[in-house]
Amino acid sequence: MNALNIALGFFGPYQVVLIVAAILLLFGGKKIPELMKGLGSGIKEFKDATKEDDDNKKELDDKKEVK
Repeated sequence: MNALNIALGFFGPYQVVLIVAAILLLFGGKKIPELMKGLGSGIKEFKDATKEDDDNKKELDDKKEVK
């Protein structure tokens, strides 16, 4: 399997084209970069939050081992 099939799962090329066309019709070409920027910053915040949570969990585990 190539990476595109793995990334898209059960979506075929026709479904992807249809989804992209629907997004273009709904939001227009000028709004898409703004939407992607917002999506990217949301993903970045989520990654930072999960990393921070993992760090806090490790600190608590370290404190429990010391006692």
